[in-house]
Amino acid sequence: MILHLDLISGISGDMCLGALVDLGVDPAWLQERLTPLFKGFSIHTAPVFRNGLRAVDLTVTVTDHKTSRTYPEIRSLIQKSDLPPDVKNNSLAAFEKIARAEAGIHGRDMESVHFHEVGGIDSLVDILGTFLAIDHLGVTQVTASEVPLGSGFVDCAHGRIPVPVPATLAILEGIPVIGSDAATEIVTPTGAALVAILAEKFGPVPSMVPAKIGYGAGKRDTKSRTPNILRLILGHFPEKTVAPDIGFDDEKFGMNLFQPPISRDRIAVITTLIDDMNPQISGFVMDHLLEKGALDVSFAPVHMKKNRPGIRMEVLCRPKDLELMIQEIFAQTSTIGVRYHFCDRAVLDREPARMKTVFGYLDAKKIKGPNGMNRLVPEFEALARVARQRDIPLQDVYAQVFSGAPDDWKLS
Repeated sequence: MILHLDLISGISGDMCLGALVDLGVDPAWLQERLTPLFKGFSIHTAPVFRNGLRAVDLTVTVTDHKTSRTYPEIRSLIQKSDLPPDVKNNSLAAFEKIARAEAGIHGRDMESVHFHEVGGIDSLVDILGTFLAIDHLGVTQVTASEVPLGSGFVDCAHGRIPVPVPATLAILEGIPVIGSDAATEIVTPTGAALVAILAEKFGPVPSMVPAKIGYGAGKRDTKSRTPNILRLILGHFPEKTVAPDIGFDDEKFGMNLFQPPISRDRIAVITTLIDDMNPQISGFVMDHLLEKGALDVSFAPVHMKKNRPGIRMEVLCRPKDLELMIQEIFAQTSTIGVRYHFCDRAVLDREPARMKTVFGYLDAKKIKGPNGMNRLVPEFEALARVARQRDIPLQDVYAQVFSGAPDDWKLS
């Protein structure tokens, strides 16, 4: 399933969870799943209307009014829970993003950050409940529209601060935003963290088949003509478009005339120059960053000041992973500074496939070219596995696969 966040009037934790309830997630089920983590709360929902549109207003009522918790407290609470792995990882990532933003704004270490409004049980229910609900709905991809921002001032534990509040802006770094006529806060730090962790792409509604629409209501009077609602569009990935019969077999010729082959998104590019690190460490760093979510890691030789040979490391990642990648680079290498920027990229659409070869069926990628031609590219690990199992040179495996010549080596 694919889920699109249509941020009509921003996003907050209760708006998002309310919209998910409107999509069919049972509030009683959410309460049952979250009660082992913390007691003294109840989830209430009610239909309301915003500019004539029905939406779900969700409220978390608490008896434990402790609103300040440290980042380590919340991290430990999530780590010890029996939440599904993806729910746990996303929840940890969301609170880490909020903690990193707060630490940078207030000039303190992440471990000493106290969450005020975000530390209350109601906010914990909003964040953990959102990730639970999305997992429950079987969502595998999330996209979002540009993030609209309000204006004005709000009062918080630190006094009166401008809107968007600094934490929200810090969390949204690298994510496309747009102004609005709302005269108050319409994107909370909690809402910003949910968008930053969940959304893989930003822009209009992607190609999908809508199955159900959910509306979550905001509680503030935004002084805007736009209804204070969040719309979630849940749907299926579209079936492949079948070309009309025009006298030849399009599958035979690898043609797919009706499927747009190019996707566009925004990524972060991090670079650093290193001349004082053991080169044996480089390979480990590359593997480590890829495991942490980097899209690509590359090294290139450079000649640096004082006539020193060194390496230029470039890391590509999604904007939401920028801070994590920077921290990992500082921790894993000897560099004392990095440069980064955001850029748009265009990529050819691809999908997993199985390729028939002289060695049997191997894992491959099906890549859709801009001219409508499809091509199959075998996965390196699949070819390497054949080379190891057969005890033959990898280059011979490549030659056999791409030539399609008959072969005596058949995989059992």
